[in-house]
Amino acid sequence: MHLFRSHTLSKLLAFFLLLSLGCQQRQQEARQETQQEVADAPAENQYKVIAIKDGDTIELLKDGKPLRIRLQGVDCPEKNQDFGTRARQFTSDLVFGQYVSMVVHDTDRYGRTVAEIILPDGRNLNQELVKNGYAWHYTAYSKDQELARLEAEARAAKRGLWEQPSPQAPWDFRKKKTTNPAGNPASGTSEQASSPAVATSGTKSGKAYLCESKSSKTYHLDKDCHLFQQCKSSTGTVSIAQAKSQKRTACKVCAK
Repeated sequence: MHLFRSHTLSKLLAFFLLLSLGCQQRQQEARQETQQEVADAPAENQYKVIAIKDGDTIELLKDGKPLRIRLQGVDCPEKNQDFGTRARQFTSDLVFGQYVSMVVHDTDRYGRTVAEIILPDGRNLNQELVKNGYAWHYTAYSKDQELARLEAEARAAKRGLWEQPSPQAPWDFRKKKTTNPAGNPASGTSEQASSPAVATSGTKSGKAYLCESKSSKTYHLDKDCHLFQQCKSSTGTVSIAQAKSQKRTACKVCAK
């Protein structure tokens, strides 16, 4: 009987020891899971990149809603330009699906937040685009000396788009599209023949210059208007009457 009781007691002790070890292991696993969740959670002022519109325009998820960001101080080639697709891919490779922080500068007339984007490793996306030859320093809207220096270095090293002998700046590309919008031949119609060959002022030519962005509610009388040059969508030319029929109002800058 004594031996039986001792054997039973040993079994009970072994059972409780195993149970205790199992509890400790589960507690350790739970702590590790919690630590991993904390490590994976975004820090304050960090937002996940959910879309890449083009090289210099991305979307972040902020407060559960998409927020469109226009990168401050840089201008990437348009999608129909040389290096436009490569610039978009460069941006995507660096930030898509990543948590980034931003330094907000302004909100543009299209409602986009104009900002610098800081990568998880601390690098500046705006600077990386210029440094690697995938963007121009947008001097019309930025006097940033670091961007100017990085562009000069990229030019000298013939990085990215600077490997071309005479790359066309995106603002000149957009201006060319405005002068000769898609679907309109450069010459050959009697209507165009009766109009000035080059007309900057819409009041003289009767033309209105439109940015085809969904959020655009204005028309421009001057195709060189700096607000019109900010358009990142396709552009077009219609008569002033047609622009008004679309319930657009004249730009307060170029209609003065």
